[in-house]
Amino acid sequence: MTARRVQITLGVLWLLDGLLQFQSFMYTHAFVRDVLAVNASGQPGPLATSINALAGFYGRDLPLWNTLVAELQCAIGLGLIVSPRSVRPALAASILWCLVVWLVGEGLGGILTSAPLSPLMGAPGAALIYGLVGLLVWPSRERGAAARAGALIWAGLWLEGAVLWLTGAQGSPSAQLQAMAASAPAPLAGFDRALAAALHGAGGTAAPALAALSVLIGLGALTRRRRMALLAGSLLALTYWVFGQSLGGPFWAGASTDVNTGPLFVLLAAYLFVPLPLPQSLAAGARGRGLGGATVASRRWRARPSPPDETGTRLG
Repeated sequence: MTARRVQITLGVLWLLDGLLQFQSFMYTHAFVRDVLAVNASGQPGPLATSINALAGFYGRDLPLWNTLVAELQCAIGLGLIVSPRSVRPALAASILWCLVVWLVGEGLGGILTSAPLSPLMGAPGAALIYGLVGLLVWPSRERGAAARAGALIWAGLWLEGAVLWLTGAQGSPSAQLQAMAASAPAPLAGFDRALAAALHGAGGTAAPALAALSVLIGLGALTRRRRMALLAGSLLALTYWVFGQSLGGPFWAGASTDVNTGPLFVLLAAYLFVPLPLPQSLAAGARGRGLGGATVASRRWRARPSPPDETGTRLG
């Protein structure tokens, strides 16, 4: 997928997020209490104080700030979609806003708390991945450098997920699925409970197995098996998205502010799926060897007049 297509896809997601922010729940103080302020729980002191302060400030004039936030996200989305000329300011605004959302709206994905979110539930947070993908498709970035940086980002995200599985984030996968089934729509809730029962029967092996799979997916992006790792990661991210994240819950929960992390992992994988370009210096050397080297030497030899033989007749 080209950088421009990624920009447009990001724009669509930002526009959807902005529209979700206009939901009636977002204009109630339950949003401040249950979505923003709750992120302060279990955080280190300075971070908890910052989250509470910003949540309190937001709640003092909730209709104004929520409308501005929704309009900002819609503006970012439209800026990424309508014209390449508006991409740069839209991406700059999106990256800055991602930092705010990841801090207050997601509490850094809960990674500093005693019971951080797991990859199944959307760790390390959608806002972080929005920002990282936005940096990768910044208009002035060279494609090869962006792709190599993207492979490192992919590896880092999956290795972080492996650590969360091994540290027992939010309990076992079975317990997480049981908890998510309570808020999932009826068809998905049944699948969640069935899968939870199957994983419960596996004992304590599910989390270590998912951690090992995450390591393979992450490090695989740095090897010749990169495409296989990207495909496997996309499938696993979509599985998390369907069962653990209930498709992001935007169309039935009424309290969802984004579609969660599943689609963003797939978007990152699609951007990285093309062959990694060589660095410009190596590419120039390769072109020189292909067009030069023996080929150029042979052309020069053919262009050079052959020496005369002993009778004065040229040999070639």
